[in-house]
Amino acid sequence: MFDINLDDLSIILIEPSSTQRKLIVNSLDDAGIHEIEALTSGEDALQRIKESYPDLVISSMYLPDMTGTDLVTSMRENNDIKDIPFMLISSEKRFSRLDPIKQAGVVAILPKPFLYQDLQRALISTLDYVKPQELEVENLDTAHINVMVVDDSRMARRHIERVLRDMGINHITTAVNGKEAVQYFQKQPFDLIVTDLNMPEMDGHELVDYIRKQSSRPDTPIMMVTSEEDSARLTNIEQSGVSAICDKPFEPNDVRTSLMKVLVKR
Repeated sequence: MFDINLDDLSIILIEPSSTQRKLIVNSLDDAGIHEIEALTSGEDALQRIKESYPDLVISSMYLPDMTGTDLVTSMRENNDIKDIPFMLISSEKRFSRLDPIKQAGVVAILPKPFLYQDLQRALISTLDYVKPQELEVENLDTAHINVMVVDDSRMARRHIERVLRDMGINHITTAVNGKEAVQYFQKQPFDLIVTDLNMPEMDGHELVDYIRKQSSRPDTPIMMVTSEEDSARLTNIEQSGVSAICDKPFEPNDVRTSLMKVLVKR
């Protein structure tokens, strides 16, 4: 597999503020990244992304013609650019505004102002997408692992699927909510369930409860990938029997580490 480092990355940055653009470009330059194209509008960015196919898109939340959520959604709905990593840098803190962009699949959401080490960690995470590493676990054949991904967001499902496939896991079934997941679960065994928490009809908590208390395979490993911020609810989820919890947005290496812990314990 080809080798790539931070200084090999090409980035498109969308930031209307000249002051913020300069700060971000300087921070990227300090990280060793020099191939940066800075733009101010979402439409211009979409056109350039299609033309140049950068390794990473970094955007603020509020652009003159659209939001960062609109931008990443447009990217994820275009087959040619849907897999390009996306990073948000924004002072926005409201869950209702940030959750849709988390569901779309981003490598990181950094605050304004951000810490340099947080930017560097997000850039390293980007390398995991550009240069995926297969999961290497002794006596574990990932090519034959059967996984079900449960999430009501199509973009989130695609994002998780990509991370799994980059690890060498190709037998993947998808479900849009817990109710559909139960139907699949009753028909065939799975080595792992990766599920969102907040879903219609039957949420992730109810799905975990069904598998642990009502199914014929209660020991099936379950990983919860969620943007939930309510600590009390997360505590309840941990106590319900999940094998691991990962935040959205997640770093691929965190998912790999969790997968190794979950699957090796089987």
